Amino acid sequence: MRSSLLSITLSLILVCLVGWLLVTGRALLLPLAIALIVWYLINALSHGFQLVPFGGWRLPGWIAFPLSLVTIFLTSTLILDMVAENLTQLARDAPAYQVRLEEVFNQFTALIKLNDPLELQDFLPDAILPKLVTAGAGFITTIAGSASLVFIYVLFLLLEQSTFDHKFEKLFATPARARAAFALREEINRSILHYFGIKTAVSIATGLLICLILWAMGLPYAALFGFIAFLLNYIPTIGSLVSVVFPALLSLVFFDTLGPFILIVAGLGAIQFSIGNLIEPRLMGSSLNLSGLVIMISLAFWGAIWGVVGMVLCVPLTVVILIVCAKFERSRPIAVLLSANGDIGVFPETAESSERARGPEPEMNRNAFAAPQSD
Repeated sequence: MRSSLLSITLSLILVCLVGWLLVTGRALLLPLAIALIVWYLINALSHGFQLVPFGGWRLPGWIAFPLSLVTIFLTSTLILDMVAENLTQLARDAPAYQVRLEEVFNQFTALIKLNDPLELQDFLPDAILPKLVTAGAGFITTIAGSASLVFIYVLFLLLEQSTFDHKFEKLFATPARARAAFALREEINRSILHYFGIKTAVSIATGLLICLILWAMGLPYAALFGFIAFLLNYIPTIGSLVSVVFPALLSLVFFDTLGPFILIVAGLGAIQFSIGNLIEPRLMGSSLNLSGLVIMISLAFWGAIWGVVGMVLCVPLTVVILIVCAKFERSRPIAVLLSANGDIGVFPETAESSERARGPEPEMNRNAFAAPQSD
């Protein structure tokens, strides 16, 4: 009893200490987290380029890897330039839009004939639109300001990635334990790649459709709202809702009638509902096996620690925790609580018993368990 109480106490202290380190070390850890994402995307994209057939020929690694670097660099540059330009223009127009929003709100309160008319300030703080735009510009500025540090991290990760497998193998005393660790890494990599692959494709489709609808309706900043929808689609549940609110508010003050506002809300709502509730769950399946409540708690936790980047990373980080906890006897209860239905698979054999049962085996092929890398 005393030993269990001591273990629980030490675990709580460890969790609090890790949380404190994540908050206080945000300036250092956040660029590192972004660099890890970029590094992973570069390798995954390079691996994807090598899988694309050109007749009976496929791209070799020495072509696919630089091609993935150039693709990600050009895409990031174009997106950041577009977002910065649109935010600058929106910041100049925001005061006029807020005045128009106040007029619309006053007309609405007069229409329903309230004895005590409501004012916009009762629901929204003063100068809310300029503040929102400023916050968005601050986020872009933060990302751009840490770009040099992110670039350095990515550069060293790319230079040293050829030694990662060898170092990882040397961490374990026996080949059986190393094989189990590589298999665990492969499972984590497969789950994260599955999630990000489908989520990225769905987010791109959502952003493009929203951009096309807004452009067809004549609403300004269609490309900016499409990018916001693409980015927010990574945030579970609330991301799709927020991506509809911003263009809906702008359409309310930009057009003189309610017709375009209703069409935009209906069109964007139909896109988010059909993709988020019909297409994406069918593509994802039950592979993630995460509880919805756990996702919301993780969203709040990582959002409070790392902001928007933490919200984007909350699901992959929780998937990693679930998979790792499921592989060890003492932490399996945590994996059961994190899962959607409690089914986390059969507990794996220990490395020693597996080694005795199989007998001597040839040298392990580490490349079979490696993360997507270039040749």
